[in-house]
Amino acid sequence: MYRIAVLGDRDSIYGFAALGMATYPVNSADEAAKRLKKLAEDKFAVIYVTEAVQAQIESEIDRYRTVQIPAIIPIPGVSGNTGMGMRNVKTSVEQAVGSDIIFNNENK
Repeated sequence: MYRIAVLGDRDSIYGFAALGMATYPVNSADEAAKRLKKLAEDKFAVIYVTEAVQAQIESEIDRYRTVQIPAIIPIPGVSGNTGMGMRNVKTSVEQAVGSDIIFNNENK
């Protein structure tokens, strides 16, 4: 059975444990990259990653962009929303349909 994980700083992710998700606090980019690889190997179908951690390990996350599982989803951390998640959605839609149908070239 597939599971859901949350990766990020402790303060941003500890509440997800109450929802039954596996939480993995990390303190450095190297630790986050290693943990992400391990989670992908351990058959996690969805891995939520705080935007701050995603910014640090973007090259590692890029390895999983073309595979179906795991889906790596950015979420805001305690420091707030950086807009990275929405930019990722915009990019994915543009790649899928060939043009910006959501924002009409706004929010670049």
